[in-house]
Amino acid sequence: MAAAKGKIVEGGRVILPAAFRKSMGLAKGDTVLIELHGEELRIRPARSALRRLQDKLRDYAPENGSVADELIADRRQEAAGE
Repeated sequence: MAAAKGKIVEGGRVILPAAFRKSMGLAKGDTVLIELHGEELRIRPARSALRRLQDKLRDYAPENGSVADELIADRRQEAAGE
């Protein structure tokens, strides 16, 4: 794991080294997630958390179509039966 100095400036803002931002694909205005683990802060792009969640949920998704389409079809069928 690489290490570098950062800085905390006015307002509690954290300055990340340019090399780290570039390596992580971060640009001005990007959203990051900050996690506290003991005495360490872990910063990662929000998109990586989204990707992780999508990967976990992929096992539950139908192979064909979408869950939303399936739900809409079920609701229409229920409504037709009323």
